[in-house]
Amino acid sequence: MSSDRIVHDLYAGDEEVRRAIEERWGGDLVDDRAAIAERVFSDPAELAWLERLLHPRVAIAYQKWIADLRSGSDPPRLAVVEIPLLYETGGERRFDRVVVVTAPQDLRAARSAVRSDDRWRRLIPDDEKVKRADFAYVNDGTIEDLDAFVRSVVDALR
Repeated sequence: MSSDRIVHDLYAGDEEVRRAIEERWGGDLVDDRAAIAERVFSDPAELAWLERLLHPRVAIAYQKWIADLRSGSDPPRLAVVEIPLLYETGGERRFDRVVVVTAPQDLRAARSAVRSDDRWRRLIPDDEKVKRADFAYVNDGTIEDLDAFVRSVVDALR
């Protein structure tokens, strides 16, 4: 489950979220994620407002997803939730184990489709995340290297 996917779904289909954004910023922004990002990442108060709107809903969505998985006829032994702001939101308390994947800043910038701005400055430093994590990996190699790391984590968790 991807937190970013949940946010996309909230923007697209959650009427309360859409209404709140329309009331705060006007109807033109509700379907323009780039414009929303430009607004919130240039104004800390607007970012805080949007996070108060979205973060509880994201947490509820992935908790429901996990509960649905567990209540199925053949529940999986392993479920993965991807949360970019896990430590920043205190979300690590909701999970049995945490995996942190980092990469050097220049490599992140080269891989990212998002323009560079100040959004990285509000994140907990990678070395702190690595200290808190149960598993950590620096993703500066090949996809095969990353796959081997993921296999090793899955094997350890089984």
